[in-house]
Amino acid sequence: MPGSASSHTGAGGPDRTTLLDRLLAVPLVGKLVGANTLILLVAVFVLARSGESSLEVLLTVAALIVAFAVNVLLVWVALRPLAGLETMATHVQHGDFDARVPDSRIADRDLTRIGETLNHLVDRLTGDRARMRELATQVVKAQDEERARVARELHDSTAQTLAAVLLQIRVLTTTVKDPAMEEKLETIRDTVADALEDVRTMAHTMYPRILDDLGLGAAVEWLATRSQDASGVDVLVERDENGTSVPATVASVLYRVAQESLNNALTHSGANHVAIRLRVSDREARLEVRDDGRGFDPARVDRRRAGMGLFAMRERAALVDGSFEIDSAPGRGTRVLATVPIGR
Repeated sequence: MPGSASSHTGAGGPDRTTLLDRLLAVPLVGKLVGANTLILLVAVFVLARSGESSLEVLLTVAALIVAFAVNVLLVWVALRPLAGLETMATHVQHGDFDARVPDSRIADRDLTRIGETLNHLVDRLTGDRARMRELATQVVKAQDEERARVARELHDSTAQTLAAVLLQIRVLTTTVKDPAMEEKLETIRDTVADALEDVRTMAHTMYPRILDDLGLGAAVEWLATRSQDASGVDVLVERDENGTSVPATVASVLYRVAQESLNNALTHSGANHVAIRLRVSDREARLEVRDDGRGFDPARVDRRRAGMGLFAMRERAALVDGSFEIDSAPGRGTRVLATVPIGR
C-alpha cells in the first residue's frame, strides 16, 4: 500500500543519511586509508583469479602496499600544519593574542598562505586592541581629571564658603539675645552644617583625593572605614601590595569597582560582613569583594537590564584590558573579582 511504502522510506531514510554523514565526517587520512584498503582488496582478488604466479601476485601486492603507505604519509605530512592553525586559534580564543601560526617547511602552499593571513589578522587585531586600550586609558583619565576638578571646586570653594557662613552664624548666635531669633539661627546653622557635610561627602564620592595622595590601598581602606561607620556593617580590608605602585588609571578603575561593589553589598544584599582583598604584583592587580548577603542571580539581572552598576564595572575593567567576574546565587552571598594587568 502507498501508506506502508511511504512509512518504510521515512524510517530507512534517516538511517542511511546518518551513515552517510558519519562516513563524510571521517578525517581525510581515514578516508584515504579506507579507499586504499578497498583498492588493495579488489586488486588482490583480481590478481588471485587472473592465473598469475604467486610471486607476481606478492610483488604486485607489496607494490600496492608501498604506494598506499606513501600516499597516507604524504597526506598526513601535508595536513600536519593544520594542528598549528588550530592551536593558534585556541590560544587567541582564550585571550593570548601573542600566539601565531609557526612557519612550516612541510606545509602545503595554500595552507602556508592561510597561516600568513591569520597571522596578519591577529597582528591587526593586536594593534587595534592596543590603540583601543590607549584611547580608553585617555578617556578614563580625562573623566577622572574632570571628576577631580569638580571635587576640588566643591571642597575648596563651595565647602569653604559654607564653612565661613557657618562660622559667622555661630558668632552671630553669641550676640543675639532674643530667644526666638536665637532659635531661628540655630535652625539655619544646622541646615548649613548639613549642607556642608553633604558637599564634602559629594566631593569625596566624586573623586577621593586620597587616591592620588596615598594610593589605591589607602583609598580602599578609607572607603571601607567610611562605609562601616555609615552602615554599621563590618567591613574588613586585607592588603598585599608588595611595594608595587598601581598606575593611576588602573587604580581609578579598581577603586570604582570597590565602591560600587561595596555600595551594592550594603544597600541591596543585607550583608552583615564584607571582606575586601587587594593583591598587587608585578604583573597584575586583583580586587575581590565578598559579602555574606542574600545573593542574586547574575544572569537574571543581566536579562532584566537592571544591574547598570554591574554593567559599568564590567565595562570599566574591560577598558583597561582587565577581567570582571561575579559569583553569586540566591542565599549564598556575592563575590566580585576584578583583575587588571599592570605589567605591560
